[in-house]
Amino acid sequence: MKIALAGNPNTGKTSLFNELTGLRHKVGNYPGITVEKKEGVLKISEAFTAIIYDLPGTYSLHPTSVDEQIVFDVLLDEKNPDFPDVVLYIAEPENLKRNLFLFSQIKDLGLPVVLVINMIDKSRRKGIEINLDELSVQLGVPVLAVSTRQGNGIQELKNFISSYQPNAAGPLVDLKTRFTPRVADRISTAAPYTFYKNWLLVAFSGRLSHLPPEVCTRIRNTSNEVSDIQQLLQKEAIYRYQKINRILENAIKVDRLKGSDLRAKLDRVFIHPIFGYVIFILVMILIFQSIFSWASRPMDWIDQAFGHLSAYLGENLPKGKFTDLITEGIIPGIGGIVIFIPQIALLIFFISILEESGYMSRVVFLMDKIMRRYGMSGKSVLPLLSGTACAIPAVMATRTIENWRERLITIFVIPFTTCSARLPVYAILISLIIPRKYYFGFLNLQGLVMLGMYALGFLMAFVAANLLNKILKRSYNSIFVVELPEYQLPLPKNVFYSVWDKTKSFVLEAGKIILSISIILWFLASNGGNEFKNARETAFQLSSQPDNQYKTTNAVVLESAIKLEQSYLGRIGKSIEPLIAPLGYDWKIGIALLSSFAAREVFVGTLATIYSVADADDENANTIRTRLQQEVRPDGTPVFNLATGISLLLFYAFAMQCMSTLAIVQRETNSWRWPLIQLVSMSSFAYLVSLIAYQLLHT
Repeated sequence: MKIALAGNPNTGKTSLFNELTGLRHKVGNYPGITVEKKEGVLKISEAFTAIIYDLPGTYSLHPTSVDEQIVFDVLLDEKNPDFPDVVLYIAEPENLKRNLFLFSQIKDLGLPVVLVINMIDKSRRKGIEINLDELSVQLGVPVLAVSTRQGNGIQELKNFISSYQPNAAGPLVDLKTRFTPRVADRISTAAPYTFYKNWLLVAFSGRLSHLPPEVCTRIRNTSNEVSDIQQLLQKEAIYRYQKINRILENAIKVDRLKGSDLRAKLDRVFIHPIFGYVIFILVMILIFQSIFSWASRPMDWIDQAFGHLSAYLGENLPKGKFTDLITEGIIPGIGGIVIFIPQIALLIFFISILEESGYMSRVVFLMDKIMRRYGMSGKSVLPLLSGTACAIPAVMATRTIENWRERLITIFVIPFTTCSARLPVYAILISLIIPRKYYFGFLNLQGLVMLGMYALGFLMAFVAANLLNKILKRSYNSIFVVELPEYQLPLPKNVFYSVWDKTKSFVLEAGKIILSISIILWFLASNGGNEFKNARETAFQLSSQPDNQYKTTNAVVLESAIKLEQSYLGRIGKSIEPLIAPLGYDWKIGIALLSSFAAREVFVGTLATIYSVADADDENANTIRTRLQQEVRPDGTPVFNLATGISLLLFYAFAMQCMSTLAIVQRETNSWRWPLIQLVSMSSFAYLVSLIAYQLLHT
């Protein structure tokens, strides 16, 4: 059985999905669309297994956004691989009237529907009394009540699913009798489906993609003949709410005097025009302090573990190219991303807490007035905040912005926000150049610098947006509507699943790129021309001469350094060194900059691979941090000093170092003009700022 979970946002759909599937689910994207798709398995017995799809939360089947289009395509296309045998429609007591609008649309499509009222424990506190039997009779579908927070009703729901025989009842709102006979007849003959499905196809004929050509032609012809479609859509909404009101009058009673006004009291603080911003800043400080303080110990363990593993395998495996590949390419490359799992997991953990508690919606509401000053709207906040995870889905999330100029400005500035791919780069550089100091006993200097990098990214996003706003004058002001959900304690299960899914996704996706690039880099660093092949002879000659700078250098270490410099990789780095030397970078850092264009987080893995090859015979260079700390210039000064570190931090804060983001921007704007402007302008600005910073700090 295929089961689709549908419903409005903030009804606990994801919580129920997690309860039903546990870890037996996978997270991906819909084909061709960067919108999260969750698919899980519910196994109740050996005889019964169901596939469950968590559809995006929407308010109607009238597709005006990407999420609504996905639900529209899945529920109206019987050939869609996700087309369900039954729909579990999730609602919640406080907003049952609004929730039932989409429910009535799905039921009128002729799909078997089961209404599941979640958060039933809240109804008692809020003075809401629901007669489930009466509601079931009025709606003509089974109605069940659950509480994912307390675990009530979950087993009963599973038992019901295992024995349920899908049976589609008649429409809840018979629009055929509400429209004029002429319009009703034309819609009825437009396609061989139910009346309501025909009506949706006619009303949104411009969004058809899955029907046979001849059916599409008939539907579009009918759509052209029905001239007052927008008026009919408004009438449909009126008819539905009239029907829903009559049903709820008999099935639900509400005591308005009962319940707590805690939400109103909290909102007075969290969305206060002054205290709201102060609280938000304090929350951010707390998060980044925790990321550095709590993650430092496990990161040290992981760093040392990979160093010891590489050394152990190097000593115990047979000498040869394959062993070199493992110890100098694969293990350092993987270690370069695994080391940052604690920090990434902590960041996702805190973001999940903020989302689950309902506080994140208050942040979106709070920031709306500020966004409008810079040519964006409140709808731009979510893409910008999403950019702290990854710029790619953040760019896709701008599809909810109707105004093209506001959307374009948002797309253009999203790459300035600090994504999770920058986190490994920032973390390693900050740990190298910023001492681990504490102020007032709890303020970690490294955490403050990390917070500063995030703040700098948002600041530059607003500066760039303001500049674009002056170039692209807005034609009109859009309207921003946001739902502020109830405050609630985050469910540990939901937080755990969110951290698990997103951390795993980050590690696997980044791991594929880093592993492949690490192997390529190892090959380029382990092979070269005649100078590379004659490195041993050159090293012994230099170390044996009494009057040169290498006379005290170990010949084996010198051979490794010569090999790396004369390798194919070294030649590439040397060719760009004149361009990046004014920024304080040597040719090794240059290689890391080039390779990180595939993905920013590759920077750390690349450095780990390069220095692992260079220090292959140095027993004291077992960890990433140790290798980077010990790297020195020809004059004996550290490569990663304060000036170089700040320069690199600023370069990665402002440069467009992400090939995938450029591709997504091209697809969303349908032009290479804007991604090329992004690439040139951001990279040029990053180069200029890094140059100024290094020259000032170096002197």
